[in-house]
Amino acid sequence: MKIAVYGQNYSKETSQEAFELLLPVLLGHNTKVFVESDFLSTLNSEIKATNAIGEFKKLDRSYDLLISIGGDGTILRAITFVRDFGIPIVGINTGRLGFLATIQTDEIAAAFEQLFNGDYKISERSLLSVKTDPPNKTIEETNFALNEIAISRKNTTSMITVETHLNDEYLTSYWADGLILSTPTGSTGYSLSCGGPVITPDATNFALTPIAPHNLSARPLIIPDTTTVKFKVDGREDQFLMSLDSRIITLPNTTNVIIKKANFAIKMVELLDESFLDTLRKKLLWGEDRRN
Repeated sequence: MKIAVYGQNYSKETSQEAFELLLPVLLGHNTKVFVESDFLSTLNSEIKATNAIGEFKKLDRSYDLLISIGGDGTILRAITFVRDFGIPIVGINTGRLGFLATIQTDEIAAAFEQLFNGDYKISERSLLSVKTDPPNKTIEETNFALNEIAISRKNTTSMITVETHLNDEYLTSYWADGLILSTPTGSTGYSLSCGGPVITPDATNFALTPIAPHNLSARPLIIPDTTTVKFKVDGREDQFLMSLDSRIITLPNTTNVIIKKANFAIKMVELLDESFLDTLRKKLLWGEDRRN
């Protein structure tokens, strides 16, 4: 089995600890391990000197699995390596909340024993793809997002107006700090913090969630994931920000943004004793009451 490992540099100590626990488990199952080059540079000299691991800068379809070490944000960056190759992703959580990265550091040995025994399931997660008119070269290479695509104001405290069309039919013009189009996976992220709904991962929907809307009647809207969404921004500034998960670009107000469901999905590895509802209860403390 050919395995890629990706981690974030900012959590060096916790990520290195997790990798040091992970490596002997992987090598004990006769795997070929390749570590992303920037993450490899943060590991200790003994690990870097070993001949047991290789290095990668890009992935291809020859890989069987990608292991992400960090939080959910690390997985969002990992998908830019996985792209449409169909490589399953499993997340080791060294971050905080962890809706996607659910394996804790102290569970590595037991969790990967289950994985190598085939005791897991695959959850396919839909993505958003975006194009702009006129075209923007910055996003042509990685024009997709797993969590959300968000439109927001830039360099001003003034609100922006986001004219919104669904399948070429005018919906409304949101007067707000911005607007989020979220996938079911992203519904527990930025959208949730702005009052958006939680959507189960297997739902065939997207959510439109305004960011601090001035028109108080504006509410989150659930739409089918077959919908083509178009945004046009107006405001006091000549530019606005568009984020694709954690990747941010600046666009002129003359830009039309067109978003639809991507033509590929991301495969997330889940253990058999995991469920989305169980994760919700644990992470959002549903049912917890100090009076109990």
